[in-house]
Amino acid sequence: MVGTGLIKDVKSILKEKNMPAKAKDQEFVEEIVKALVNHPEDVSVTRTVDEMGVLLTLKINPEDMGQVIGRQGETARAIRSLLRIIGRKHNARVNLKIEEPTGATRRPRTKPSTEELKL
Repeated sequence: MVGTGLIKDVKSILKEKNMPAKAKDQEFVEEIVKALVNHPEDVSVTRTVDEMGVLLTLKINPEDMGQVIGRQGETARAIRSLLRIIGRKHNARVNLKIEEPTGATRRPRTKPSTEELKL
């Protein structure tokens, strides 16, 4: 569960007048992700701007990948939705790319046997 301290930090980031829009979206993602993961020191966000809009690339510790993506991608989808709202506020299209760590392996999907289903 996200604490109220994080919510206050995020609100202060978004309300800060002196901060350019680029720093707001990047810092927003860093704060949210650092609150979710077990290795906040490994969180890094890079920002690139091109004709398609703003791309934020998120790099995290491989062990934290499941926490950021969430069950069926719900957490990642929620972060992306919030980023779109921030982008609209600053007339920019903001996208989030979560980099898959090198050497990452996904568990193969297997169908449970009928014996396992009976248990």
